[in-house]
Amino acid sequence: MKVSTLLVAAACSLFFVSCSNDPYKNVDPEIAAKAQANIATATPERAEALTQVLKDIKPEYREGMAYLYAYMPKHDIDTLSTALIKENIEYAYKAYEKFPWVKDLPKEIFYNEVLPYVCVDETRDSWRPMFMEMFGPMAAASGDMAAAIDTVNKSIKEAVDVVYNVKRKKPNQSPSESMEIHMASCTGLSILLIDAFRSVGIPARFAGTPMWVSREGNHNWVEVWLDGEWYVTEYSPEKLNYAWFMPRAGKADKNDKATWIYASSYAPTGMRYPMVWNRRDTTVHGMDVTDRYIALYKSQQAEEGKGTPVAIRMFKKEGGEQSSADRIACEVKLINLNNDVVGTGVTAGPTKDMNDYLVIYSPVNGIFEVEYPAADGSLKRKRVNVEGPTDVIVFAE
Repeated sequence: MKVSTLLVAAACSLFFVSCSNDPYKNVDPEIAAKAQANIATATPERAEALTQVLKDIKPEYREGMAYLYAYMPKHDIDTLSTALIKENIEYAYKAYEKFPWVKDLPKEIFYNEVLPYVCVDETRDSWRPMFMEMFGPMAAASGDMAAAIDTVNKSIKEAVDVVYNVKRKKPNQSPSESMEIHMASCTGLSILLIDAFRSVGIPARFAGTPMWVSREGNHNWVEVWLDGEWYVTEYSPEKLNYAWFMPRAGKADKNDKATWIYASSYAPTGMRYPMVWNRRDTTVHGMDVTDRYIALYKSQQAEEGKGTPVAIRMFKKEGGEQSSADRIACEVKLINLNNDVVGTGVTAGPTKDMNDYLVIYSPVNGIFEVEYPAADGSLKRKRVNVEGPTDVIVFAE
């Protein structure tokens, strides 16, 4: 063989090896360009390590990983464990291969609301293998995504053994941090639920408000994607779109951004998600979804025609701290002066969110009595004048 022929053969061989080892082959060019630009902000050694992970995984996983690289926060580009990156992608695609509903998801929904390894700014955890083991079998037995959502919602509290408690160490606990101490705030509980959903291929994202329009605090919850729409849910709820906080969310003031309802996004949106526990952090992206909540609440009001809300809280004793731990869960009744029961319900106990409380709706205004059990087992009554939205606090002793 001539020398020139050998040189041509060698060049072709090198070109073939180079192309076959191209980690961005068959990756969307826009995603590839953004991933490469983001990786280039790291040190040469770190950039090489991140690129090597991309080369090592299955070719069909590479576009998903490139998407994560494209929008990965700078501190994760610099420090996130490559083993955790690889594990996250592999288990996310295991869900893709295992659960039939995942293959029907639009690619952008799978990339942005299933693949991400993080919800907001929590500690980066290895949660996918653990949650796949916990929730995978029950999700597979559910048959479809709607049933799987319901199953995960109803099972998560017992599965992870975490309850609401304001004594948690910090708001934005990761799954392992919450499970270690068996308690979390609404933020930590939402992270748990989102990760549980994502582990079985159900798109989920963080949602919340920095401040209710009534100025009585903030709240975070979960949105889950089903049949082309985003639905409201939270840790161990009753049903989609009917959370206890809907009347508050539906009254958000469009002229006051502090009361807007926001949803998170892994990819940039031109807006940040306002984290009240970490106000200076601008790395978590968000979007304004207030109009959807206002419309949803209006439709529920028209559908149900409930009347005047009477909010009822019950604590152990008068003069106590009125903290989460002092609350009592028990059945109470709203009774009119003819001794007719207008409505009944169970007050929020110590493991409910502090902003969660029983609301009974009165069809008319007037004088009523709230009947509730005392600590000694007897029944007590407290008279209330309902002329508009009314707050009532009662004590067992």
